[in-house]
Amino acid sequence: MARIVAATVLKRVAASSQQSSSSASLISWSKSACDAVGEEASLSPLLKRWITKSAFRKEAAGSTQTLPKNFGPRKSGTQGLKPQKHGRELKPAPVLTPVQKPVPPPKVRRGVMKVRPPVVTVMGHVDHGKTSLLDALRETSLAAKEAGGITQHLGAFEVDMKSGASLTFLDTPGHAAFSQMRARGAAVTDIVVLVVAADDGVMPQTREAMKHAADAKVPIVVAINKCDKPESNPEKVRQQLAAEGLELEDIGGDVQVVEISATKKTGLDQLEEALLLQAEIMDLQASAEDDVHAVVVEARIDRGQGPLATAIVREGTLRPGQYIVVGAQWGRIRALRNMLGRQMPSAGPSIPVEIDGLRGVPEAGDEVVVVANEEQARALSEERFLVMEADRLRRLSRQNSALAPETTEGEEEKSEKKEMAVLVKADVQGTAQAVSQALQGLSSPQVWWSVNVVHAGVGPVSQSDVALAEACGACVVGFNVRTMAGAVDAAAKRAKIKVCQHRIIYHLLEDIGNMIVGMAPGTKETRVAGQAEILNVFEIKGKGRECRGATKIAGCKVVDGKLSRDWRIRVLRSGEVLFEGPCASLKREKDDVETVMKGSECGLVLKDWVDFQVGDVIQCIEDVRRMPKFVSSQSGAVRIEC
Repeated sequence: MARIVAATVLKRVAASSQQSSSSASLISWSKSACDAVGEEASLSPLLKRWITKSAFRKEAAGSTQTLPKNFGPRKSGTQGLKPQKHGRELKPAPVLTPVQKPVPPPKVRRGVMKVRPPVVTVMGHVDHGKTSLLDALRETSLAAKEAGGITQHLGAFEVDMKSGASLTFLDTPGHAAFSQMRARGAAVTDIVVLVVAADDGVMPQTREAMKHAADAKVPIVVAINKCDKPESNPEKVRQQLAAEGLELEDIGGDVQVVEISATKKTGLDQLEEALLLQAEIMDLQASAEDDVHAVVVEARIDRGQGPLATAIVREGTLRPGQYIVVGAQWGRIRALRNMLGRQMPSAGPSIPVEIDGLRGVPEAGDEVVVVANEEQARALSEERFLVMEADRLRRLSRQNSALAPETTEGEEEKSEKKEMAVLVKADVQGTAQAVSQALQGLSSPQVWWSVNVVHAGVGPVSQSDVALAEACGACVVGFNVRTMAGAVDAAAKRAKIKVCQHRIIYHLLEDIGNMIVGMAPGTKETRVAGQAEILNVFEIKGKGRECRGATKIAGCKVVDGKLSRDWRIRVLRSGEVLFEGPCASLKREKDDVETVMKGSECGLVLKDWVDFQVGDVIQCIEDVRRMPKFVSSQSGAVRIEC
């Protein structure tokens, strides 16, 4: 019903923009808008209020959004005449009928379709107040417990609002390294809340969040946070969002904008109203008796319970005792828990739930499939494992070919290319994927260096991880995991395995980046270390030189840098290189010297070159290595450049 009313509203708005624009006509229009769907249609107060607001907003922007009166095909005064060219009648082009693809049969729904709570993903730039907003809605204080004050996990929460409605929220990290997490959050959501700080404006991760929402075709509700600060400027944020292509309500669009303050807890009621209104317009429905469709948003290993997966149910109902297959892992549901750790008898649509009973840790983003028995679960799991292993080998082959240089200059340069093997352990599966992707992003063909993640897993660093690192010559990276046990630490020291443990993504990437910079061979290049000009040419003749010819000495003056006898010498005449080779002798007055500095005169003899002329330019060429450096941008993106 809500979708029918919304469509009718848009049609009435377009028609009203070309009619009378008086406030009386708009009020009468808003009162009669509901009659288009029948006199028995009952609308919520939120939707009625939105209809009235849309009337005045569309009317204000209608003068610039209506089509011109002469828009459309023009009527010709020569009806009946056939078009001709060069005296020949033109025949209309044949109309090609597209091949109709077979329409798949509609999905058979079981049970009654009921309204389900919306899944809302909170996205935005790092440190714009996403977790603080959720804390204000839930009346908790998770933001103060985050390492480094930033979110580094994808969390799912069910929140009971003041109005009595229930909403499911996904909190996404804002750092540039967690782009895959944000994309995964946008893929399973119904509404995206785009949090923008009023004192900072639109930032790189803000644009990325808008792109993820557009790719997933998910509506956006903008929450301008930190409006309580003196330097806040919400109007500037609106202009920046409009410049990025977001159609805000203020300019006649359909994207709602709410000004809030998460710390002062102001504007939260308006944000709740906007979310409930958007959900009512979308008319979200699902059947609890349909086939189960759930998506894993995070997975981890608990010390006492084993593998655990956090999933959001989209359709159907999960119950303890069911056999499930999640990616390449399978198991029987032992228990279902909510986000407070309390056991649940079942989990219906839009409910975030923690699944206990899997045999292994699944990948974040895997779908949950319910099967009839253990035999089917084992067979499907083994089949998926073979497919995923083949895909992993293909990706590894593509990465190796992409990192290979386009041209090589001999076996010496081939031997200089180095690889850093890394073993990643993290607290949850999604973080392990994000850290692995961020470390692989440090690979750079410019510096002949690549990062190879040999293994990425969940849980603390174990004895088997140290053994694998020793066999591969890898270093171990532990992110947000417990401190290693004494035996594991002793084994790592005996094997001389470097272990890097961090809790903040900034520090981890900086540590690994500096390690790569210190070990990278750099790139070879040449530079002009000094330049001299030939002032005179001297020829030496004597006994014993008849067979070898006369020796010519170039009398030079160093005009820039310095000349060295150990470096290559280049001879230029009128800008053209005539010779490049080693130096045979370098003298100042009658003494042999190693170097001659700027402003001094010297005598120069080259091997295999005697054709000097006054005015020639002598350059001293030095072979140097340019070392790479670790670069971190303001948005958190890191790279290694040379």
